[in-house]
Amino acid sequence: MFAVMNKKELFAAQLLLLALALLASCTQGYKVEGVSTVTSLDGQTLHLKALQGEEWVTIDSAEVVHGAFSASGLADSAMMVTLYVSDEPIMPLVLERGHIKVTISHAQFTAKGTPLNNALYEFIEKRNAMELQLGELERKEARMVLDGQDMDESHAKILKEGEALVEEMDRYVKEFIAAHQEDVLGPSVFMMLASTLPYPVMTDQVEAIMRTASTTFKSHPLVKEFLEKAKENMKLIEEQRRLQESAAAAAANR
Repeated sequence: MFAVMNKKELFAAQLLLLALALLASCTQGYKVEGVSTVTSLDGQTLHLKALQGEEWVTIDSAEVVHGAFSASGLADSAMMVTLYVSDEPIMPLVLERGHIKVTISHAQFTAKGTPLNNALYEFIEKRNAMELQLGELERKEARMVLDGQDMDESHAKILKEGEALVEEMDRYVKEFIAAHQEDVLGPSVFMMLASTLPYPVMTDQVEAIMRTASTTFKSHPLVKEFLEKAKENMKLIEEQRRLQESAAAAAANR
């Protein structure tokens, strides 16, 4: 025979079930809490937008009140989004389960507190530091010459340092993409890299990334579209090169 619960026991059981349901929903959700020291953002509505097809679709939004804003919702899987104010993109972040802490200032934009956001902004900060080092080389060369060092020797030394730093940056980007090719960061960082090119093309760096890329990575819609356009452009470039060589050969035989 089953024991019959009294009213107190039944109420306690209902509370327990409610608490478990709330706990389950919290663990499946994201919470974005942000602070901003940019006064012009006060009163503005920030939008979290994801690229779906060819359109940016608003996933969530939050109003900035006295330098603070928050948004929350369910996160069945991690999603790459961009934080917008009006039609202007501010910063990328990953909507994933957990507490995401966003900081916006004139000098820095960060989103941390969850695994993928931590990884993304560690990557951005390290790559930015490398970019600063690269930009500093020209000033370093000028100081060396002012200190009396030979101009040609100074230039050769700086050129060598620059080449080594560029190689280190390329290697770091490649390793990061390889480590995250099965989650949203790999394709997203690859497309950030692709956006620096004048048009889709198979550079040495892109080819190196693709040599070790997984099927999942290559099948990502944005990556797949880039590769298709890049290969088409490479054919056009090769055809143009052959035409130029033929024209040069014909001119030489006249």
